Amino acid sequence: MTQAPKEGETLSGRVKSLDEQALAQVFSDNRDRLWRMVNFRLPDALRDRVDPDDVLQDAYLAAVQKLKHYDASAYSTPFNWLRAVVKQTLIDIHRHHLGAQMRDAGREVLLHASSYSEATSGSLAAHLVADITSPSSAAARQDLVNQVEQALEGMDPIDREVLALRHFEELSNSEVAQELRIEQKAASIRYVRALRRLRTILSQVPGFFDKDPLMSRRGQHDG
Repeated sequence: MTQAPKEGETLSGRVKSLDEQALAQVFSDNRDRLWRMVNFRLPDALRDRVDPDDVLQDAYLAAVQKLKHYDASAYSTPFNWLRAVVKQTLIDIHRHHLGAQMRDAGREVLLHASSYSEATSGSLAAHLVADITSPSSAAARQDLVNQVEQALEGMDPIDREVLALRHFEELSNSEVAQELRIEQKAASIRYVRALRRLRTILSQVPGFFDKDPLMSRRGQHDG
């Protein structure tokens, strides 16, 4: 549904008015952020079959179909709604490609219909290790991933999710609060606590902090 924009109407307001052109613009503006989400959440079992760009294409088509059901009162911004659409698209793709293997795929990344998508220790470990100086061999890298994953198992699942949202999807604190359905102050407290806990447990992994991927990662937003 395409409507002529009213004078002074914001892009967000146009999406709320079910304007498909505005939806296309919002999707384009946030494509990089949505791609980071897909890249982080896509399990290894699907990486040889599914490209993140293809997931985003399917998600955009789904968003166009779902636009008539868009409920602005349930989402603080159109981006939060689009992220939910992308999450559901990932779930559908998992089911289509993996079928009975869904339970095993859940070990890589758990995507479900509750208030948040839990980042597993495995997905976090793989991406954390990918950000540091490469080990000398594939075996050494996998060993490091296993050590980091084991260390992350001791964290609260929601705290792991906060770290995933802030560092790998690069959401702002307010967007994390919206995603987890908690107050912004609570999201901020959880983030600081999770970061402190993560650094403590990773300090037990020999050589991990030769380069600190959390300190070196750029593009964080505090809004």
